[in-house]
Amino acid sequence: MENNTVSDGKAMAIISYITLVGTIIAIIVNSSGKKPFTSFHIRQAFGLLLTQIVGSLVLGTFGIHFLGWALNIFILVLWIIGLLAAIQGETKVVPFLGDKFQDWFKGIS
Repeated sequence: MENNTVSDGKAMAIISYITLVGTIIAIIVNSSGKKPFTSFHIRQAFGLLLTQIVGSLVLGTFGIHFLGWALNIFILVLWIIGLLAAIQGETKVVPFLGDKFQDWFKGIS
């Protein structure tokens, strides 16, 4: 991506990784000026949040708490990778599901 496009949307891209509230704020702010860099990271952050929530609910429902902990640690590692990419101004997908997040959530931002 162009350096100017990245610098314009970098703050909102970083904010999108800060809890669900940050993701919602980034979506609202980005809706008026649709910056591709920000949109990319919003989709990554939203996908990670949704994966964590659904995975924890499913594993918790079946009482598989050890796998729930493992999932949360795995999501934390992916979250750190995504956040660092946003901080560095890169559009690097998170491993395993990042490409799917871009496809599944292309309607977001």
